[in-house]
Amino acid sequence: MIIKRLELGMFASNCYVIGSESTKEGLVIDPGDEPTKILNTIKALGLDIKLILVTHGHIDHISAVNKVKEATGAEVAIHADDVGALKGGGWFLGIPRPTVPPPERVLKDGDGIDVADLHFKVLHTPGHSPGGVCFLTDGIVFTGDTLFCQSIGRSDIGEGNHRQLINSIMTRLMTLPDKTIVYPGHGPETTIGEERRSNPFLQGY
Repeated sequence: MIIKRLELGMFASNCYVIGSESTKEGLVIDPGDEPTKILNTIKALGLDIKLILVTHGHIDHISAVNKVKEATGAEVAIHADDVGALKGGGWFLGIPRPTVPPPERVLKDGDGIDVADLHFKVLHTPGHSPGGVCFLTDGIVFTGDTLFCQSIGRSDIGEGNHRQLINSIMTRLMTLPDKTIVYPGHGPETTIGEERRSNPFLQGY
């Protein structure tokens, strides 16, 4: 599996360009800003992008969706509970919300996502946002803004809920094997085992 992490925009959000080594088909997770940088990376990797996966509908994870979609023809997928966030209008963290066309695929917990020989499972992990999801593949989980290296997502913005967030982390992520690699929505990668042992926000649960 090809995985390229890009740190984008004023919020330093992580976007992941992922591809199949054998077919060069791929997908993008959370194109949050700087579409030219994303598209140049796709071109450099020689990938044919089939799908744009969105972990949640906050502005720093969706602002480049339109341009990446237009350039690649990829379909967009987001959880049902965050579809409304794509409609735009209003403000989020002092920035106007972009409008994104309705997604071609509306996700729910347990869905399977297949692009060539890449296979992912949708884990619904609400708390940072109602429709927050993680994408699990073999030994790897893309956690969006649910879990970070030594931190967790905010629950004091939008429709966040701290108790729900902790429950999502403990019941959906901390049940994964320790060696599972975590690729978060901000910051460096980590592992489930490292976060289980030393993440200060998870101690005592």
